Amino acid sequence: MDAQDKGSDARHGPGQPGVPGPRTPLPGPAAPTDAPSAGEGQEAEGTGAAEQPSPDPSGGPRTGVAALSLRYQIGAALALAAVAVTVCVHLGMTFLHVAPPNTVSKKHSETIADWVYPEFEQNWKLFAPNPLQQNVSVQVRAEIRTPDGASRTTGWYDLSAQDGRTIDGNLAPSHTQQNELRRAWDFYVSTHDDDNRPVGLRGALSESYLRRIMAMRLDRADAAGADGEVARVQVRSRTTQVPPPSWSGEKVSDKAVYRVLPWWLLPEGETRGGIG
Repeated sequence: MDAQDKGSDARHGPGQPGVPGPRTPLPGPAAPTDAPSAGEGQEAEGTGAAEQPSPDPSGGPRTGVAALSLRYQIGAALALAAVAVTVCVHLGMTFLHVAPPNTVSKKHSETIADWVYPEFEQNWKLFAPNPLQQNVSVQVRAEIRTPDGASRTTGWYDLSAQDGRTIDGNLAPSHTQQNELRRAWDFYVSTHDDDNRPVGLRGALSESYLRRIMAMRLDRADAAGADGEVARVQVRSRTTQVPPPSWSGEKVSDKAVYRVLPWWLLPEGETRGGIG
């Protein structure tokens, strides 16, 4: 075989002289290696359809009310506000029902009763006894006797006002300044009738206690002067109503009511505030 025949055989393929063989296809562009397969794409689409709740700014998933939609969040807020208002109204009505009679409870008595009765009826009160709604001032005056036999009567000393001025602005007032005079007067009133006659054995004791307090207070005020002494004392109370607030419409008398006790002679040991 010469060189020409060898070249022809090389062109037509081996083993098939004179017959052209199949052509080998040229290689095409390489497929991208990062493209997902058909199964992987379907799996990715399925995962995206079932998304988890979007996380809150803190990084964790939202829970509780924050996980609700805006419409349900507004509904929950309104429900909580209604519950809070109802609780506050109930507590206020119950407080006014068990509190002593006052301007607010008198003005809205029907509304309070409609709310309380019969489901929330209470059989107890907050204060016993009820707090005073009056201003009571205890005052005293004295009859002064001088060595030459003359006598004079002083003006009224408002002892309650003096105690009030001492207490006002005092961060730690004494028990005597706050309660001595007030308790002595309450003791006297509770053991005497309206005609100032003692009721029971404690009547004489309360009278003696109040009289000695008056003698000591007059001695501190130097009511007798340098050469006189207190021969008798007379005590009275001045009571006025606490004015109600302007919006209540309630009317009370602003006239002072006095209770004047008879003159008391002071024993020898009490004329200068001593204990007889």
